[in-house]
Amino acid sequence: MNQPIRLTVNGELVTAAVAPRQHLADFLRETLGLTGTHIGCEHGVCGACSVRLDGAVVRGCLVYAVQADGARVDTIEGVSDSGEIADLQAAFATRNALQCGYCTPGMLLAAQELLLVNAAPDRETIRDRLSGNYCRCTGYHAIVDAVEATARARAEAKR
Repeated sequence: MNQPIRLTVNGELVTAAVAPRQHLADFLRETLGLTGTHIGCEHGVCGACSVRLDGAVVRGCLVYAVQADGARVDTIEGVSDSGEIADLQAAFATRNALQCGYCTPGMLLAAQELLLVNAAPDRETIRDRLSGNYCRCTGYHAIVDAVEATARARAEAKR
């Protein structure tokens, strides 16, 4: 039996009836058409399904949609459309930190979360914080470069 939920997705109130075991990532993709939340491993390992739930990045494949009842969910579409990560996206493009792009939404959300709590992370910290997001194409060097460059640019902009 479907259960009613009410949540805020990318700033908009959403009400729906969902199956009790439907994952949040599937709800976002299939019901709301927000396909930036990718499905990779379906075991919470790869990070492709990352979304922000009440401000914290979580794996959308490990959270049931009913668990998000009453919560605020931000997907890559919302974070991108708001301009919050425009500089990070530009740095990824400039430094060729994306190739196939499959991991990119989750990687951007993880990188932004890091930069919000640590405005000047060193390369080791960046690598550690992004280690839960798998990228099969880039080898991570360019991704670390992009996050580091964004941190520097944000620090300079505050001066």
